[in-house]
Amino acid sequence: MRNEEVARIFRAVAELLELKGENPFRARAYERAAERVARLGEDIAAVATRGELTRLPGIGKELAAKIEEILRTGSLGYYEKLKAEIPPGVLELLTVPGIGPRKAMALYRELGVKGLEDLEARARAAEVRRLPGFKERTEANILREIRGARQVRERIPLGEALPIALGLVEMLRQEVPGARISIAGSLRRRCETIGDIDLLAASPRPEQTIASFVALSPVAEVLARGETKATVRLNDGRQVDLRAVEPVSYGAALCYFTGSKDHNIHLRRLALDRGLKINEYGVFRDGKRIAGREEEEVYAALGLPWIPPELREDRGEIEAAAAGRLPALVTDGDIRGDLHVHSVYSDGTGTLESIADRARRLGYNWVALCDHSPSLKIAHGLSIADLRAKAAAVRAFNAASPDFHFLCGTEVDIKPDGTLDYPDEVLAGLDFVLAAVHSRFRQKREVMTERLLAGVRHPLVHALAHPTGRLLGERPPYSADIEQVIAEACAAGTWLEINAYPKRLDLSDRHCRLVKERGGLLTIGSDAHTVGQMDFMAYGVSVARRGWLEPRDIVNTRSWTELRALFAREGRNWHPDGNNL
Repeated sequence: MRNEEVARIFRAVAELLELKGENPFRARAYERAAERVARLGEDIAAVATRGELTRLPGIGKELAAKIEEILRTGSLGYYEKLKAEIPPGVLELLTVPGIGPRKAMALYRELGVKGLEDLEARARAAEVRRLPGFKERTEANILREIRGARQVRERIPLGEALPIALGLVEMLRQEVPGARISIAGSLRRRCETIGDIDLLAASPRPEQTIASFVALSPVAEVLARGETKATVRLNDGRQVDLRAVEPVSYGAALCYFTGSKDHNIHLRRLALDRGLKINEYGVFRDGKRIAGREEEEVYAALGLPWIPPELREDRGEIEAAAAGRLPALVTDGDIRGDLHVHSVYSDGTGTLESIADRARRLGYNWVALCDHSPSLKIAHGLSIADLRAKAAAVRAFNAASPDFHFLCGTEVDIKPDGTLDYPDEVLAGLDFVLAAVHSRFRQKREVMTERLLAGVRHPLVHALAHPTGRLLGERPPYSADIEQVIAEACAAGTWLEINAYPKRLDLSDRHCRLVKERGGLLTIGSDAHTVGQMDFMAYGVSVARRGWLEPRDIVNTRSWTELRALFAREGRNWHPDGNNL
């Protein structure tokens, strides 16, 4: 949490420096520092305590002092000073994706726009398009982004909500020994973003559980409290709801409060057809409870097997359950390797040895090293000479390692014209080629579609990374025909990535299911830039489960031997006895 707060303040400082027209290199330094802190694999406070902040790349004495100030006081005087020099309405404009510092200042100076509501009104009145650099299409994008911002403003990304909820569950278990505590709601279904955090507890004395909950140390304010439910606001502003029930109703309550609403409505219809009544307290026939202690009992009373929470969206899961066709969903334990990890050779911090050590502890026996290509200078993209040095190191490591292997790969940029950032003779010498877009996100729909298609059609590309380019709550997907991209990728045998980085979760669950239906394969990549971030794989598995994916649908479930066989069967470019650079 502290890493993200430091990164947020540094990103804001960079934007303010741009607004003021300050030295662009100074703004860039704050941007790079923000990215470095956000991707750090440990608490930045621990690094500060050891006195090692200046050992982080891009963090000098000045930035280290500012990090320490944020950690000590929760704010940064320099940031507050810059904010005071900028009209507040301009800062609001920066929250709209696509409006950077230059456009924000133009809107303020030329139109006198004072904030989001004013901007929306001016765009609806067709006033924005009159400014140089703004067009009718720009107005439409602004209106769309403002609508989207309102929808996601109060929603929490899965990667932020889940650690908070797990921490609360553990605290409550310690305070109420013997109680059954569970995450519920959209978070239990592992939706990519959630509203409030929902928890459920079962104990013989629900009111005692409620009392313990509202007294937890992270609770800043009790918004509502009764004998069986309470709503609190945490120190970080997040809202958490707890429902407490007696053990006899635990399964029914867990089913009810997990949802989704549409899934529950469908279950109620099935219950009525059987002459039953179902609610959060149990399943009843003629007023007598016949099930409810366990979720399995609830579904069995309706003639169904237990349905995994990730599927409970009323997208055919109940019909599949009734027909005995529920998928055997992939699990964390099925994963044998990670197909997207960055190392010290580009903008990662992990060495080959540290990445391999972490991978072994995760139960993997292989990892694909996919460092950036030259065009992405901010991420220290590898020159061909640097790539060859990395390839030699991978060959040497693999030759000395009987139980673990690296694929020497790249996350190669698909440039704006659709060409790749390395020549074919270089790509042909690699074990794994992951193509990705990292620039010119605002290209026209038809241009971006063709750019992505060029990537998936390329005979040396194995997979397309983070295919829609979205950042949850920050950047919308590319304007592209992603369904066409998926169709052509599946036809070409190019894999689609589920990027497990919590701000991406890209592909979405719906697109994952579309790939499965078209007979394609998917990869999961943690996109880790530190060894700790390799744990992000679990978020990718959650997306896969919501997309109805089974182990056979995902490349990562193959052992090293099975992976070699898969590459050979599909005629993939790979050098299992050592890359050929």
